[in-house]
Amino acid sequence: PQIAPLFQPLTLGELEVPNRIFLAPMTRARAIGGLPGELMATYYAQRAAAGLEIAEAASVSPQGVGWVNAPGIYTDEQEQGWRQVTQAVHGAGGRIFLQLWHCGRASHSAFHGGELPVAPSAIPIEGDGVNTPEGKKPHETPRALETEELAGITRDYVLAARRARAAGFDGVEVHAANGYLLDQFLQSRTNHRSDGYGGDPAGRFRLLGEIVTGIRDEIGAGRLAVRLSPNGVFNDMGSPDYRETFTHVARELDRFGLAYLHVVDGLGFGFHGLGEPMTLQEFRSVFNGPLVGNCGYDAETAAQAVRSGHADAIAFGRPFIGNPDLVERIRYDLPLADSDMATWYASESGAQGYTDYPTHEAVHPADRA
Repeated sequence: PQIAPLFQPLTLGELEVPNRIFLAPMTRARAIGGLPGELMATYYAQRAAAGLEIAEAASVSPQGVGWVNAPGIYTDEQEQGWRQVTQAVHGAGGRIFLQLWHCGRASHSAFHGGELPVAPSAIPIEGDGVNTPEGKKPHETPRALETEELAGITRDYVLAARRARAAGFDGVEVHAANGYLLDQFLQSRTNHRSDGYGGDPAGRFRLLGEIVTGIRDEIGAGRLAVRLSPNGVFNDMGSPDYRETFTHVARELDRFGLAYLHVVDGLGFGFHGLGEPMTLQEFRSVFNGPLVGNCGYDAETAAQAVRSGHADAIAFGRPFIGNPDLVERIRYDLPLADSDMATWYASESGAQGYTDYPTHEAVHPADRA
């Protein structure tokens, strides 16, 4: 009974989902050369019992690339590769969105033939470096994007969303979290622009607003979601005015009628500590559509978040890596397996630590006499 709220159906825009246990987007570096393939199709099909699978971030353009063997969604070949994935998931009875990504300053010139990565402002990440095709390299000072380049970035996202739908995805999630390009625009720490895309929260929101508008006009608001991370430090983020910024962002996004808003509210990836963490309740007060929480939840805390009305669903990341049948394990209160961190991003290990985790032979409680 405690977990019953997780097994109620939910409407997300144009999609009906059977439960509120979502697969969080997780880069796994199995798209060799940026191409999704059969191995990824197997991985997602194994996890198709999730209410919604949010596939790992896919770069919207060559300029957006910043992770070795992460997928893209800007060529015909990539679109074809993703079609294998969506067919496998739908064949297994699942539903799947694709997360759209531009790394911004978190990339490196080694990905771009010597051209610097781009960002809202020429502010480098303070951190231990970036993994590139040529090995680990120190972070570079990015090139600030020119105002006239931004319409092209919006266009890249819209075309990526069009391709995602053509490839069979049920919708897309715009990645505006975790210190990647759109988060860099939202936050005062990384956006020091003096044009109409900087300054106050409204200016810093403008690029995301234009992208969401463009995608909505292309595929419909009911097929579109956004992810935010108001509390995080990943990729050297965290701004003193985070509460004002993200309250404004959520309020603006509420006007679009999105399928859902996905908030990394948990502190498991680190917390900037610039005040009290923002909570799902705060987002609920300014965002009226479906709200998805993420990061550090277990079955009990997830069910509590849904029962209390603070969230409509919870996205699980790491627990889904070692437990392809996580939904069944939660349903029948079965023990969870751990996953091997050494194989999380290990392209060369292929299926190992990716598609070879066994399912627990779930025994229906009625059979446990």
